[in-house]
Amino acid sequence: MFGWLRRTADDLFGARSGRWPKVRRDHLAKNPACAACGKTDGDMEVHHIRPISRGGDELDPRNLITLCADPCHLVHGHLMGWSRQNEEVVQDCTTYRSKVEKAKHD
Repeated sequence: MFGWLRRTADDLFGARSGRWPKVRRDHLAKNPACAACGKTDGDMEVHHIRPISRGGDELDPRNLITLCADPCHLVHGHLMGWSRQNEEVVQDCTTYRSKVEKAKHD
C-alpha cells in the first residue's frame, strides 16, 4: 500500500525518477567541473538544460550540464531567479568559460 501511495504522490508532485541518483552520479563522474567557471571543489549541481517542465528528458545525459552550486547554478542556469530557466545555458557557459580561461592567461 505504501509503495502505491508513494508512486501516486510522485506522479502528482513531480518527484524524480528512481534512476536519477545513478544518472546524476554518472554525469558528475564524467563532468566533474562547472561548465561555466571550471571549479571542481564544493557542491556541484547537475542542471537540466531543457527543463523537465518544458519537455526536457530528466535522464538523458545530453540534457545535463554541471554547474557549481554557488554562484553558477543560479547565475547561468536560472538567470538570477530560481523560477527562470536558461535554455541557452550551454552557450552561455561556453562563452563565460572562455573568458575565464583567457583572463587566467592575461
